Amino acid sequence: MPIDRRAFLRRSGQLGLGVAVSGPVHGLLTRPAAQPAPAAGYGPLVDDPKGMLALPEGFSYRVVTQAGKTRLYSDHASPGIHDGAAAFPAPDGNVLVVLNHEVRGGPDDDGAVPHLRGYTWREDAGGGCTVVKTTPDGELIWETVALAGTSTNCAGGVTPWGTWLTCEETDKDGHGYVFEVDPVDLQANRDPQPIKALGRFVHEACCVDPDTLTIYLTEDTSNPYGTVYRWTPPTGFRGRSGALKALDAGAGELAAMAAADRSGKVVADLDQADTVGTSYTVTWVPVTDRDAARGPVRSLDGITRAKKLEGAWWADHDGAPGAYLVSSFSDSHRGQIWHYDPTASTLTLTTVFAVEADGETVEAPDNIVAAPFGGLIVSTDGDGDNHLAGVTDDGTAYPIARSQMGSEFTGPTFSPDGTVLFAGIQQPGVLFAITGPWQAPAPIGRTDQQSTAGMSERSEETGSSRRDGGSHSPTREGAVG
Repeated sequence: MPIDRRAFLRRSGQLGLGVAVSGPVHGLLTRPAAQPAPAAGYGPLVDDPKGMLALPEGFSYRVVTQAGKTRLYSDHASPGIHDGAAAFPAPDGNVLVVLNHEVRGGPDDDGAVPHLRGYTWREDAGGGCTVVKTTPDGELIWETVALAGTSTNCAGGVTPWGTWLTCEETDKDGHGYVFEVDPVDLQANRDPQPIKALGRFVHEACCVDPDTLTIYLTEDTSNPYGTVYRWTPPTGFRGRSGALKALDAGAGELAAMAAADRSGKVVADLDQADTVGTSYTVTWVPVTDRDAARGPVRSLDGITRAKKLEGAWWADHDGAPGAYLVSSFSDSHRGQIWHYDPTASTLTLTTVFAVEADGETVEAPDNIVAAPFGGLIVSTDGDGDNHLAGVTDDGTAYPIARSQMGSEFTGPTFSPDGTVLFAGIQQPGVLFAITGPWQAPAPIGRTDQQSTAGMSERSEETGSSRRDGGSHSPTREGAVG
């Protein structure tokens, strides 16, 4: 029978797990309580003779897309500068990965997303999103433009109704918004419009409370540092594809975080905490100028900031559902993971980096997602080696992969059945499908609407494919140079 997206997410990581970048691989995974993540990880990482990914013994990878080498459905080269991503189940049993491209320049810059007619917001920007369709084991079927003409698409978050919110990590030149991308109904992505109710600022990531549809958003910037925001939806709001962009700019309430210590003093900077278990009481300061007409939204008095707020993911911590929030690094430590409990209105420090494990130094967490076997997966963006790392329920970090390409990991997200970990290397832009002996649950299974219609004619050279048109297939119409 057809998937009920909300019911599917309720038995998944998105409805009971924790922070960042996120998408149904992020959110479409069952998390059994009886299988803890391995305390010591999967063992030492083995260097790759091809110079791409170092992985533990028994793990392997497949290159899914590669900037300039694989091809889009429109016959353009795949764009690059990969960042946040999320995986969703396709109606035919395959996998749909929504992939951000964090291009800061224009449409002629390296890695830019081609301006497909009908899917482009502004002509001056080269960022955006593609949707990548793969087989259940991560083999490329096709890739197509879902959003173009945005700027610096960094991370984002999944929604309980099965879409991706992509965030512009800039507030320059009228940018700084969140956009919605539907991975299944590609036609829903036509005529892209910013979700102005979520504010204009240097957006990093977001996550959604599936019960109240409250959205928590992180901001990664300086002068001054960014903060965490909460958007409370207006009465009667119902989540569905396209509903957010249809809201008035002032719909709901946008507010900034104010975290106070036991004495009641507002904590100016989260970076000052370095002890796991540190907990603050949170209140929220309303934002009255959410489109930043009078200056940066973060320039509020009496709020809490952090040097680099990164990933966000909705998940349980010690049985309490809430928002995992990442602060990447400071002078006194090399990163933090926090958990905000909206019921108790508390923010608790759950992990502090750097961590030495299996001969690797894991530091500077960035994108984050719930793991199907429990705990979290983070990508790192530090001064040294960059990793994919797991974080156990007790806050212990362990390495899963090391980049040998001189660039950071981005957008970790599991396939809906929990067997494939998709992750990117940002520059020039490579999407990998990593497989191995995950401590994963049994596959969720496919819907009864599987179809073998439109089988691919695959190119051995490019890995691209061509399918007949349809509600879940891209078209070439409107491709511009």
